[in-house]
This record gives sequence, C-alpha cells and structure tokens, in this order.
Amino acid sequence: MTTTANHSSRPSLGTALITGASSGIGAVYADRLARRGYDLILVARDAARLAALAHRLAQESGVKTEVLQADLTDRSDLIRVEQRLHNDASITLLLNNAGIAVTGTLLDADIDAVERMVALNVLAPTRLAAAAAKGFAARKAGTLINIASVLALLPEMFSGTYSGTKAYLLNLTRSLQQELGPIGVRVQAVMPGATRTEIWDRAGTPISHLPQDMLMDVDAMVDAALAGLDQGEAVTIPSLEAVHEWNALEDARRALGPFLSLRQPAQRYAVTTCV
Repeated sequence: MTTTANHSSRPSLGTALITGASSGIGAVYADRLARRGYDLILVARDAARLAALAHRLAQESGVKTEVLQADLTDRSDLIRVEQRLHNDASITLLLNNAGIAVTGTLLDADIDAVERMVALNVLAPTRLAAAAAKGFAARKAGTLINIASVLALLPEMFSGTYSGTKAYLLNLTRSLQQELGPIGVRVQAVMPGATRTEIWDRAGTPISHLPQDMLMDVDAMVDAALAGLDQGEAVTIPSLEAVHEWNALEDARRALGPFLSLRQPAQRYAVTTCV
C-alpha cells in the first residue's frame, strides 16, 4: 500500500527504508526523515499500525509512504525486503532498527526465543545491509544506519545474548565504514542506552522497574542520533557527554592491534621445565 499527499513541493531526498517502523525508535525516525523530505518504505509485522503511521506522515509531510508488511525472522519475508533493496534504486537510506530482547541468563533462557532474537538482530540486518550496500556502492552514495546499543560495551549488565547481538552490529558497522566510507557511503552506528519503548515490556522487564534517570525519551534519542549523523559521527552514543571517553576507548583498542597476533606467545605463558 502506497500513500501520497501533494501539499509539499520540497524535493525528495530519495526513499528511506525503515525496519521496525511501527512503533518506538523506528516510528520516530520515520517522522523525522519524512520531515527532512525522504519518501518512506515502512517495514514491520503490524500492518494496521504501519498503515496508520504511513497515512499520517503522508498527510503531514507530503511525502510518499509505502507499507511493506514483513516478519524479518521469516526467511521468505526477509528475502522479499532484501530484493526490494536490491532492485529499488530510489532507496537512499536504510535504517536497520528492528530488534527484540531476551532477558535473563543463558542457563534460564528459552533457547528458541534466543534463536529468534539472533535471526532478527543479527541475520536480518546483515542481509539487508549487504543488499543496500551493493546499490549504494554502485551509486557512490547512500546512508546506512544500524541501531546497536550501549550494552555492546557492557555485556555484564544485561543478557549476554542480547548484548552480543548489539556488539555484532557495532563491529559490522565499523567494518562497513572502512569498506564504504571511501566511496561516499555514510555508515553510522547508533548506541542508545535505555530508551522508553515497548521493547522492555515485550522482553518481560516492565519499564516501570527501571531507574527513571536512566531512561531517555525516544524522541530525544532519535533527534540526538540524527544530529550525530549530520555531524559525521561514525558512532553516536546519545547520552554520552564526555565524548573524549569514547575516543580514549577507541584509541586504546587500536593500540592493542600490533600485539594481538604474533608468532610467539607472551612470556607469561612460557612453559617452565622441571628438572
């Protein structure tokens, strides 16, 4: 379903395809990108919510909006969205936002739920990023945004399976920046902290149980993330004031590089021969 409204003469910036667009972070990104002049392809499972959002944004912003109902944990749906990215040269921005969380320890986890999370948080954004990147690289333009999490840096604080999926997205993004940046494609990782969305209730952790001073409103989070994109940030952490702390972490990580793969083991692992 495609919705259009013609009360805006602003030229389009192309089309943004947004996964997980029916609520929360994805819905706010859809609103902000529509205001900037992007046409929209809104992807999620909830067709009714998508249709309502698409209609509202078309009326308010005058952009073309399209609903693409898909469950990205279903391979046939995922391939359908992937093919759209392959074939539609109007798409200039991909927002990999769809994701779920599983709380608790691995010992207590529903392993089938963990598998679904890995499919949505890792497999889906990887395939979609690969599809978008091919077109962006050919055109030497485009924007890819991956929604990771600060938990990529704090695996001790939450489910290791969830934080592991977000660490994967961070690593994927940093690699793609090296691969695509030199040819004109923007790639950004966004690392929110706790954000006031439905993900908490769906994961079985009521948002009311979280310290309120840790929770950022979703509008503020998305606005900060887009400001970071405008400023050319490779990684945007919306709540981090002391950006030098992140830079110091990155510098320390890179400084390890020359010592991580050598011919000889470190001396502390030397075998002592007893006579």
